[in-house]
Amino acid sequence: MNYFTLAIFFISLHFSHSHSNANKHPKQHIQMPRKPCKTMAFYFHDVLYNGRNAKNATSAIVGAPAWANTTTTAGQNHFGDLVVFDDPITVTNEFHSTPVGRAQGFYLYDKKEVFTSWFGFSFVFNSSEHKGTLNFAGADPLMDKTRDISVIGGTGDFFMARGIATLTTDAYEGDVYFRLRVDINLYECW
Repeated sequence: MNYFTLAIFFISLHFSHSHSNANKHPKQHIQMPRKPCKTMAFYFHDVLYNGRNAKNATSAIVGAPAWANTTTTAGQNHFGDLVVFDDPITVTNEFHSTPVGRAQGFYLYDKKEVFTSWFGFSFVFNSSEHKGTLNFAGADPLMDKTRDISVIGGTGDFFMARGIATLTTDAYEGDVYFRLRVDINLYECW
C-alpha cells in the first residue's frame, strides 16, 4: 500500500467519524452577550475655521466642491466638504477644562439628501492616566441622537483594541462649534 492510498484512507476515516458524531451531538449556537473589557467617556470640541477665527480654530475645510469655498460650509448638507481637525479631548464637557489628549483626523460630508458625514480619526492621549492612541472609523448620521462607529485599533495602553464608540452631539453652535460625547466600549483589550 503506498502513502497516497494510506493518506486517503485516514482522511476519509476522519470525515466519516466527524459526520457521525455531528448528528449525535448537534452544536447549539447560543451567543452570550459580551461585556466590555474597558469603558470610557470623553468629549471632543471642534471649532471650525470660518475665515475670522484662526486663533481659536481646531479644524478647517481643506476640500470643497466647485460651488463652495474653504471658509464656509457648502450648501446641500455640506456635501463634498472635507474637514481635518486637531480637537482637544476632555473628560468633562467644558471647553476650557484640562485636555487629556487630542482628537486628530478628518470628516467628510458624503450625502446631499441627508446631513451625514464619515469619520476617520485617532484619540492621541497625553495624560498621566492614558498613553497611546485609539483609532476610529465609520459613518456618522448627524441627525440621529446617538451614532455608533468602530474602534479599529490602538497603540500603547490600547494596543490592538477593538470596540464601539457611541457618539452623541452634546452641543452645537451653527457651523462653527460642536461638542461630541464619545462613550467607548472596548471588547478586545490586550
